[in-house]
Amino acid sequence: MSPAPDERDRIRAAMDRILHGRPERSDGALTIVALALEAGVPRSALTQRHADLKNDFYAEVRARGGTPDSERRLRTQVRRLKELRAADAEEIAWLKADVKALVGALHQATTENQLLRRQQAACRSVTSVP
Repeated sequence: MSPAPDERDRIRAAMDRILHGRPERSDGALTIVALALEAGVPRSALTQRHADLKNDFYAEVRARGGTPDSERRLRTQVRRLKELRAADAEEIAWLKADVKALVGALHQATTENQLLRRQQAACRSVTSVP
């Protein structure tokens, strides 16, 4: 499918509307999805055919002091994942300490069990005197 002849013009007009806070067909988010929806083109038109316009859009968003919504979402997700990773590392440290304690307890129980078995065997070998 070939692109419409006015596709670049529609994308530029949509960029202008979104960047000036006057979206007509989208929610006005600073994303490629919203830009494609606003321009009435498939998202692939921005990621494949008109990557330069996509880069211009993101550059303009950054120049205005904003951060694209997709980048904000990714930064939030990265922050949340780092927090989860730290919590997991803490839990792993606790679990390793628990494993050491449990191995020690198991070793002690095994040693005591062997001692009791020896004592029981020794008691069986003693014969009672009448």
